[in-house]
Amino acid sequence: MTTTDKASTRDRLLDAAAELFYRDGVSIGVEALCRTAGVSKRSMYQLFDSKDEVLAASLERRSARYEALFVPGPEEAGTPRERILHVFRQQEQASADPDYRGCPYLAVLVELKDPAHPASAVARARKDRMQDAFRGQAELGGARDPELLARQLMLLFDGASARAGARIETLDGLVTTTAEALLDAAGVR
Repeated sequence: MTTTDKASTRDRLLDAAAELFYRDGVSIGVEALCRTAGVSKRSMYQLFDSKDEVLAASLERRSARYEALFVPGPEEAGTPRERILHVFRQQEQASADPDYRGCPYLAVLVELKDPAHPASAVARARKDRMQDAFRGQAELGGARDPELLARQLMLLFDGASARAGARIETLDGLVTTTAEALLDAAGVR
């Protein structure tokens, strides 16, 4: 098997894993994963030691794309307040998609309940980076307590993600106005 074939097989596995785990949860079996990816179990185990490693690798692989969706890049101008609100506007937009199931990283943390699981470590790191970004913008915006505000914003983001992903709540106009109220209360400009 050539290197190109291995990369293709790996990509197909990671694409299938991202789709299945997001849509159906982490309990998807190896057979369903391999069938969807169009690869044999043998091929999967040549590339990964376990389904857990496939899940972790698929989460890591989508991290940059996920961050690009929600967090404005450094080239995008705006005040710290505008940069924070951008995240929640993007969340409102994403939640309108009929295939939206909420934050994939939060879902993994909730489903696995095992902080030692390799996918939990990837998910926790992604959530920590988001909280760090909120804290950094809160500091730049003059928040009275940037750490507390970052935690509040994460609670809002994750709570909104869970409720919208479960189709309990629509986020249109709700999450951004709630974020604005938190920013006002914290003194962020």
